[in-house]
Order: sequence, then structure tokens, then C-alpha cells
Amino acid sequence: MIDLRSDTLTKPTPGMLAAMMSAAVGDDVYGEDPTVNELERRVASDFGMEAAVFVPSGTMGNQIAVRIHCRPQDEVLLESTSHIYLWEAGAPAALSGVTLRTVDSRFGILDVADLEDKLHPNDMHSVQSRLVCLENTHNRGGGTVYPLEKVAAISAWARANGLAIHLDGARIWNAAVASGVGLKTWARHFDTMNVCFSKGLGAPVGSALLGPRDLITQARRVRKLFGGAMRQVGFMAAACLYGLDRHIERLAEDHANAKLIAAAVAEVPGLKLVPPEVKTNLIWFEVEASLGTAKEVATRLKAEGVWVAALGRNTIRAVTHLDVSRADCERAADAIRRLADG
Repeated sequence: MIDLRSDTLTKPTPGMLAAMMSAAVGDDVYGEDPTVNELERRVASDFGMEAAVFVPSGTMGNQIAVRIHCRPQDEVLLESTSHIYLWEAGAPAALSGVTLRTVDSRFGILDVADLEDKLHPNDMHSVQSRLVCLENTHNRGGGTVYPLEKVAAISAWARANGLAIHLDGARIWNAAVASGVGLKTWARHFDTMNVCFSKGLGAPVGSALLGPRDLITQARRVRKLFGGAMRQVGFMAAACLYGLDRHIERLAEDHANAKLIAAAVAEVPGLKLVPPEVKTNLIWFEVEASLGTAKEVATRLKAEGVWVAALGRNTIRAVTHLDVSRADCERAADAIRRLADG
């Protein structure tokens, strides 16, 4: 089965497993796991941030960021199809008493003009705007890469208005490889950022929240509060370090494979790429009624050995990753083309 449902489905490579099994470990709650400490130092340095904290998931990293930047009754401004809004189970309200104000965009990309009239007055009747969150690459936007100039403009606007700014950078390495923009260049526009090792880098679990040392100290307290403090997790950190060392440059292969699959989608009457151009490893497309529902199309593809995700009545997502080869993607593309045969 060629599994294109998500890039979170990768399994550790033999080399990654060997690194995990040989990792030095200690109690991370006590700050004594040497491999976790090395991972936090390494990833903070790569992005030019002062400090980092290792967390189990990207959702936890994002929600810790919301908690340390905001207080109950505060508001976060973010794009209407962002992961924090759509796929984190209402956590800002449930965990931090924080309201989300969503802003519509074009394939996940906001402009300053989209935000300028969204600030609330400093009035007892209003929530207090406190934080702006961006997502790069933007999952539901189709794996789009934020133009750096838009990031810089939104960051400058947020800071001029006394707002903090956080990046959900779950796939920031994809953005860096696709754009050629360095990690430190992206990071300088954010107060905090969340990065995930368990997607394109192929680690079985793990993310990190990066930022100034004082905020990351607060983040460790919140990680404990949210149940994310871990013990001998150097085994997991070793997988993340292995991915950092060996699996970043190869993301370009995933992007090329995604374009191959997207070309097949574009050839089939009744399928429509949304957005029309694939930039990274995510392929989102809509299914017209002539082909049935997304679930029906996904079932037909699965019968041919290709597993995609039906994420709406008419919406399908396919994701390329470490565990699907060029040959796998060519076979998937052929299966997609055969949809035109009825």
C-alpha cells in the first residue's frame, strides 16, 4: 500500500532506530537527559533562538505558546483554516480561556490589510487582542509557503501594535527548502515558534517550542501543567537529531514527487487542484460530483493500492514523505489517471 494520507505516518529508518537505541538518557524533568539537552540546544541554534523546550506534539507546542503569550479573556488573531483553529480541539478556550478571531485568506496567506481592522479597542467590553499566529507551510492552504515579505510586514505590524507573534512552523523545513530562505531569516520575525520533527524529518514523535530564554522557562512550567513533562526521552530526541542531520535536504525529493502527483490530478476531468500549484509536499484537490464523493474516490484509489485522506465531502489530501519513493509516486499518479476511465 502506498500511504499518502499524511507525512506523520513515516516509520524510523534503520539508521534512526540505531541512533535511538544507542542514545544516552536521563530524567528530562530534572534537566538531566543529555540527548534532549543537545536537541534543544541544536534546534534553538539552528533557528537563532535563545532556547527551546522539547514537547510531545506540535499541538502542545502551539498551545503552550498561546498560554505563555495570553491571559484568560485575551484574543488570538489567526487565519481561518489554520491548524490551531481547525485541528487542535478548541484547546485555546479549554486550556487557556482564550478566544480565537479567525481571518479569511487566500490559500492560508494573510496580508497586513486583512488584520488592520481586527484589533479591539482597549475597552472593558472587549476582549484584548494579544497574539498573532501564522502557519508556514500552511497545511489547509495546500502546503503554501508564506512569502517572506508578508511575514515581515505582519510581524512589524503586530509588534507596532503591542502584539506578540507566534509561528506554527510544523513544516518550516519544507518552507525553507522550497523557498531557499534560511531558518534564521524566518525565525527573526517571531517571538516564538513551534517546529515538528515527526513530519518531514521522519521522527516517530516530537516537536519543540523555541523563543527567548525567559519565555521558554515559562513554557517548561506550562508543559508540566499540560502533562507534557517527560522522563527518559533521549531515545525520542535521538530520532529528532538524526532527522535534523540527514533528512532536511531530501525534502526537495518530496516536493518533486508531490508535483508529479499533482500533474496527474490536473489531467483528470472532475478533479481540481486547490490551490492550482503545488509548492511543497501537500496536494489538496476537490472532487466533482461526476466522480462521486471524496470518500468514494479515496475508496477507488485504495483498491488500487493508493491510500489518500478524504477530508470533507469533496476534498482529498495526499502527502508525500520519506516512506514513499519516486516509483511509488509514479504508481500513485497512474492510479489517479485511471480515475478518468470510470
